[in-house]
Amino acid sequence: MKAQSIVVVLGYFLSLLSGIEAANAQVTPDGSLPTTVTSPNARDFTIDGGGRSGGNLFHSFSQFSVPTGGSAFFNNAVDVQNIFARVTGGTASNIDGMLKANGTASLFLLNPSGILFGPNASLNLGGSFLGMTANSIKFADGTEFSAVHPSSPPLLTMSVPVGVQMGANPGEIVNHAQGAPGYQGYPIGLRVPNQTTLALLGGEILLDQGNLRATEGHIELGSVAGNSYVGLNSRGNRWSFDYGQVTGFNDITVQRSMLDVNGNGAGGIYVIGRNITIQEGGRLMARNLPGSTQNARDDIKVQGSQSIVIQGQFAFPGSGCTAQICGSLISNTTQGQGNAGTVVMTAPDIQMIDGGQLVLGARGTGASGMGGKAVIQADTLDIVGFSKLANFASGISGWMTNGASGQGGDVVVNAGRLRVLNGGSISVSSRSSFGSLVQGENATSTAGAGNLEINVRDSLEVSGVNIASTGLITPSTLEASVFSDAKGRGGNIRINTDRLLIGDGARISTSIDAVQASGNAGKLEIWAREANISGNFSPNLRSEITATSSGQVAAGSINMKVDRLTVENSGRVSVSSTGLGDAGNISIKAKQILLKNQGTLQANTNLGGEGNIKITSDALVLRLGSSITTNSGGNINGGNINIDSDVIIGLSNSDIVANAFKGRGGNINITTEGIFGLKYQSQLTPENDITASSEFGLNGNVQVNTIGTDPNAGLTELPVNVADASQKIATGCSSTQGSQFIATGRGGLPPNPNQEFIQDLTWNDLRDLSAYRGQSSTVAASPAAPSTLVQASGFQRNANGTIELIASPVPVNTPAIATCSGSRFKMAHAL
Repeated sequence: MKAQSIVVVLGYFLSLLSGIEAANAQVTPDGSLPTTVTSPNARDFTIDGGGRSGGNLFHSFSQFSVPTGGSAFFNNAVDVQNIFARVTGGTASNIDGMLKANGTASLFLLNPSGILFGPNASLNLGGSFLGMTANSIKFADGTEFSAVHPSSPPLLTMSVPVGVQMGANPGEIVNHAQGAPGYQGYPIGLRVPNQTTLALLGGEILLDQGNLRATEGHIELGSVAGNSYVGLNSRGNRWSFDYGQVTGFNDITVQRSMLDVNGNGAGGIYVIGRNITIQEGGRLMARNLPGSTQNARDDIKVQGSQSIVIQGQFAFPGSGCTAQICGSLISNTTQGQGNAGTVVMTAPDIQMIDGGQLVLGARGTGASGMGGKAVIQADTLDIVGFSKLANFASGISGWMTNGASGQGGDVVVNAGRLRVLNGGSISVSSRSSFGSLVQGENATSTAGAGNLEINVRDSLEVSGVNIASTGLITPSTLEASVFSDAKGRGGNIRINTDRLLIGDGARISTSIDAVQASGNAGKLEIWAREANISGNFSPNLRSEITATSSGQVAAGSINMKVDRLTVENSGRVSVSSTGLGDAGNISIKAKQILLKNQGTLQANTNLGGEGNIKITSDALVLRLGSSITTNSGGNINGGNINIDSDVIIGLSNSDIVANAFKGRGGNINITTEGIFGLKYQSQLTPENDITASSEFGLNGNVQVNTIGTDPNAGLTELPVNVADASQKIATGCSSTQGSQFIATGRGGLPPNPNQEFIQDLTWNDLRDLSAYRGQSSTVAASPAAPSTLVQASGFQRNANGTIELIASPVPVNTPAIATCSGSRFKMAHAL
């Protein structure tokens, strides 16, 4: 902002000097080219000669200033296409008179030291005007026309210019040009012919009560840092700059000034710099005028490498603005059959405060064009409050009104953080007066309002109200509306953010008041990790997310998908109809939902169809007078409430209610693993109630399905008998006969008689033998007996299971046969 202040101070300083310079103002050639200058009165200068190459004409001056009321006339041949005029003397050009030329030639004015246009400055050209504080212009064949290194004679070329080279400290450009009154009382200022270009390229740029007009054409302001190279492109009669190689920018201020490309097919405006400020009634206007049949020819683009600020108003005598006060504004609209263009704002930090506006829209009777589109890209976007001078607010607006048939303007916001505070609003609605808003309207139109899409990486905060001196309270809003005299459908709102905060009377809403609308109110969809809706217990300052209808068509629906939702301090999420239309529905999917301190989820209807509420969550907690409610008036049945939550807790007079007046009460269906504190009541009590009642009709149904753990689930009933009797070896060993069963050996029994025996049991000696392992004894050796070979006569298996030969046969143990002889049953294994 310090740099902007320097530009403003410089502008006023140069203005003070303008009178002094005007007395000595002169147009003086520097002799490097065959340029001649004549003047009969030291005020009006005629410029002849110069160096020509093809369609290009070159002039070189040591000084180039035009006094108040004077003129500088380039007396060129009518077939000249481009006039290049450089100033080499090292002094700024002070122009407070007219620049004019013959034919349709475009004028390129090059002065590295700076250019000042006074209040009486004007243009009378047949082509474009480009004022630049660059050092040189470069051409396609490599030729350079330099204002700091003039050659004598210079190298001239018939090639087209392809770029400009800035010096280390490019001069400033200041415009105070007024001229005759134009659109809405704004003075015309500097003006070029239809569908041509008016461009200013330099260091810092200030427009202070200095206007620019290019009807159906192109206006460009470029403020670049030192030593920058800027490309130059041509398209028919239009010129534009290419900033692809620019690495740094300077500041631009537009105050009490207008950039105007209105016409039959509006033109485009491009403003690019470091810190861009549009203030005190500064305006960028691209409007298809009444009767126009062409689409907008271009867009409005405002690009700041650091910031964009739109703020404040200014009183213009006879301006045609409300109460003679015009707010700062960027406007891209249509009043004819052609479509409006697009507005794009891009900067790390964008602020819309104290009456700044950006407007999209279409108005007219019968066939009309589309309302255009606004795209805002920022790391931080702040939309704050109302103006100090009048009931204006900062805004970006896209509307359809006064019988227009086209689609309303869409608004897309992509930001890292977004704050809408103190009466600010982002809206697609049929509103004719603008608050601090981004707005798209559909008033008295047959097509739909535009849509609002908001994508915020970190946090989206909508908070506070504006209280006017009359006592009127205007909340901060995100809004999509169709009002009573409209016929189109409502716009949709889609919000995607990590954290959503709605507080202190702010709201997010869709609404429709139309009696003959062609469609319903728009949908409201929210995706967030965390959403908090917090009021302050005042009926006039209730924070809410709401979808309403007061006409004959249905209200919109609310769909929310969040990890954690908190509604507290009289905050609410609601759908309602006060007319003949149906109330909308609420659908919420969340991991955790907390309603506390009179937080409410509700669906109300008067004479239309009921509204329903559906909740799916892991945990639902109601505390301190909170409620989930559907209400129906007249003979309408109450709305239904369906809740599917793992855990539901109700404390401190919190209720789940589906009421009706004369119709049947709504149905409540709850599925949960555990519900605590809440219980069914036939009517409301001071406790925590679940009730579906009707004042004069039948009560509704309440069904609570508790999904608990069944202790019998997963268990298998075992038979009384261990084995099937048909598989028993013998039936004589009954448990009632006192018999015994003995099994000896290494193995056990097979699982059943049909399976083979598996030797899976081995014997282990579990005794502690450590006491014996430490002892040793010496045994006297016995005399060795002579060995005698004995012939083997048999074999046996030893204890290790190894077969060994023996000298004499050993009796073989034959396995016993299992019998029930007597009262004992024995079984032995030979293994």
